[in-house]
Amino acid sequence: MHLKKLLIVCLLGAAFAAYFVFDLGRFFSLEALRQSQQAFADAYAREPARVLLSYGLVYVAVTALSLPGASLMTLAAGACFGLLWGGIVTALAATAGATLAMLSARHLLRDSVERRFGKMLSEVNRGLEQDGAFYLFSLRLLPLVPFFVLNLLMGLTRMKTWTYCWVSLFGMLAGTVAYVNAGTELAKVDSLRSVLSPGLLGSFVLLGLLPLGLRWLLRGWQNRRVYARWQHLKPRRFERNLVVIGAGAGGLVSAYIAAAVKAKVTLVEAHTMGGDCLNTGCVPSKALIKSAQLAHRMRHASRYGLPDSALAIDFKAVMQRVQEVIRTIAPHDSVQRYTELGVEVLQGHARITSPWSLEVSRPDGSKLSLTTRAIVIATGSRPRVPDLPGLTEVGYLTSDTLWDALGQLEQPPKRLVVLGGGVIGCELAQCLARLGSQVIQVEQAPRLLLAEDEEVSARALSALQQDGVQVLLSHQALRCEAAPMAPARQAVFGPGVLVLEHQGVQTRVGFDALLCAVGRVARLSGYGLEELGITARPEGGALPTDAWLATIYPNIYAAGDVAGPYQFTHAAAHQAWYATVNALFGDIRKFRVDHSVLPRTTFIEPEIARVGLNEQEAREQGVAYEITRFDLADLDRAIIDGETHGFVKLLTVPGKDRILGVTIVGSQAGELLAEYTLAMKHDLGLNKILGTVHSYPTLAEANKYAAGNWKRAHQPARLLRWAVRYHAWRRG
Repeated sequence: MHLKKLLIVCLLGAAFAAYFVFDLGRFFSLEALRQSQQAFADAYAREPARVLLSYGLVYVAVTALSLPGASLMTLAAGACFGLLWGGIVTALAATAGATLAMLSARHLLRDSVERRFGKMLSEVNRGLEQDGAFYLFSLRLLPLVPFFVLNLLMGLTRMKTWTYCWVSLFGMLAGTVAYVNAGTELAKVDSLRSVLSPGLLGSFVLLGLLPLGLRWLLRGWQNRRVYARWQHLKPRRFERNLVVIGAGAGGLVSAYIAAAVKAKVTLVEAHTMGGDCLNTGCVPSKALIKSAQLAHRMRHASRYGLPDSALAIDFKAVMQRVQEVIRTIAPHDSVQRYTELGVEVLQGHARITSPWSLEVSRPDGSKLSLTTRAIVIATGSRPRVPDLPGLTEVGYLTSDTLWDALGQLEQPPKRLVVLGGGVIGCELAQCLARLGSQVIQVEQAPRLLLAEDEEVSARALSALQQDGVQVLLSHQALRCEAAPMAPARQAVFGPGVLVLEHQGVQTRVGFDALLCAVGRVARLSGYGLEELGITARPEGGALPTDAWLATIYPNIYAAGDVAGPYQFTHAAAHQAWYATVNALFGDIRKFRVDHSVLPRTTFIEPEIARVGLNEQEAREQGVAYEITRFDLADLDRAIIDGETHGFVKLLTVPGKDRILGVTIVGSQAGELLAEYTLAMKHDLGLNKILGTVHSYPTLAEANKYAAGNWKRAHQPARLLRWAVRYHAWRRG
């Protein structure tokens, strides 16, 4: 314990001890108050300012230390100072004392409580940020809630001191005035209970409910303002409970949930069911990565005691397999399946015409008008194209256009430039290099995968370089230039030249195909959002939503890439549950979206998977942590498989087994991460993982051994010393 905290604890302990040792409680009884009333009144008549100040300081001390007697002192204020001055000095002193009690609890306890119950407190703090003043005011108005408990609990939160102070002042005012007023007629008061009659208690309860009622009215007033210019368009009856725009990962889950709870739901998709994930994203890229991995293993079969294969890749067949995988999965996301589930599926482009109506432009040129009580926008995202001079003239590929272009080739592009060092850029650079392309990857930042720890970025760089990718870090793309096409070379686009700058020196890189993989932006134009005043955040391009995923209109929600901040298929599905349930049942209960335990995987080889905080995020956020590592080189199954490159890195609360985050680098890292994701979601610590039986020999044992490393680092040294003595005694 810090010296400052120790001093505060000693002072508080001394004050408590003095109260009981010197029997100061005898001065805080109704009988003692009546006996000393006259003497107190005489002193006040002689020196009013001094007596008021002394009274205020004692009152502050009593409330700050949570000692019994505050109620009696409030009666005394009324008896001696009258209603006006008694009310003023008591209200100010009570507020000062309560604030000091809150600050003491905050200084002494909050850090340790946050370390143990950080996740729970973060949820509370988010709620207090939104409505903390309302709730505190309600609790202060209810005399049934012990104020000393309230002071202690609020000290554990992140509520601002000034907010706590002024809300407490006005919240306690009604009760203070009631007691001071009773003190003006002290002779009629026979017990403290008689001060608060049932009627007065009922009035306080109603006052306590008043802030919540005001909050409800304020929300209604805000909604009325938002909907004001559309109110004349609101239909009396709605044809649907929910309309979902976009049949990607978020939209499909949203429609599925709505149909499952028997809502009348319509799903509108302008292009292909399944969205980017099925058609141009996760599914085709992972299918291509799998083929590239197998080709890599065949070329390096000697690692497994087999002859290396000089592999001739049939690239056309590889791309045909990619399309076959898409066709096999497509029925899961098909119009037929969702129609059978009870979803009305419309092919066409949706445009919102009011908060409760949409217009769908059908492929045949017809238009259909829909009315609905709620809307979920799940339109996904599109690749970001950099503003690079000459790029359009030369031609480029994105993750959207790559698959059709590659499907037309007999061989992969001979010279491929990948612009971008994020997840998509790294995955495609490695797999196309393994399939035969000469790949140059260009990244403006000083390292790849900036969201990951530096050592993880270094592992990714090493892996790509080992597969023949030339990685150019800290290189700024300046422009593209056309190049004459060589007669013997088939080009996807171009060929062209990319002009780069590094440390003031320009270089030129020739290419047959240029892949832009510099991120994605939300797909928002053309849906009528601008007319409704729903505008994207300038920094990230996503729609601004509240904690429940609602836009500025309480009946219009967003999920997936359009809502941000994560652009993962599973994040879109996760958000879709909250958006849909809140859209359908928000008038009864709303659920605050939880992004705290969201896994992510980069599918290069070795895989990189993470959930929760990594080291750089913990440092940026000022979160205290301990690190525990386990290297896969020590895992039997990794040795058997020849997959010893990688590690498991755990971040935990110092001295505790509660998991803050996990990073895994290695074979099947995304699969291994699931156990930690489950543990973090349900607040299971490393001791629980250590106590779980894992099959031998499996890669999943890495999780148990990592937990074991943590356990060894936190052995109870004193208890073990006694164990040594016990065993020595047992040996005689």
